[in-house]
Amino acid sequence: YWKSGSAKDREAQAWLVGLDATKFQYTDGVRDLSRISPDNWVQDQALLDRPGNKDIQLDLFYDYRTNVPLYPAFQAFFRERKPPTLIVWGKNDKIFPEPGAHPYKRDLPDAEMHILDTGHFALEDKLDEMAPLIRDFLDRKVAAR
Repeated sequence: YWKSGSAKDREAQAWLVGLDATKFQYTDGVRDLSRISPDNWVQDQALLDRPGNKDIQLDLFYDYRTNVPLYPAFQAFFRERKPPTLIVWGKNDKIFPEPGAHPYKRDLPDAEMHILDTGHFALEDKLDEMAPLIRDFLDRKVAAR
């Protein structure tokens, strides 16, 4: 789809805004599915199913191709500005696999990284672990400024 931009390749991506894909984002990689309310993906899907939204999402997916050429600028910003950074990542995430988290440390060696045993929507599963990490980070790094 990124290479061609064709209607055929665009339509081949339409499954990404369907119920199975939405549920997958919430549940894949989660050890205890009882922690995830089905209300989450049902509500998201209701919003995704609004008239015209499929096209908006497919436009967004197509636009993602413009991100990759910008990576060197992002990386330079990180190296030059060294913003306080907290990285909390789901080790079972198939959308953004764990190996994608570690390169941030090349440009942000002081970044704090936590890899949790969960999937893509980590907050849905690991809020009890993530909230203290986020609060502590903000107390130390932002409130101190």
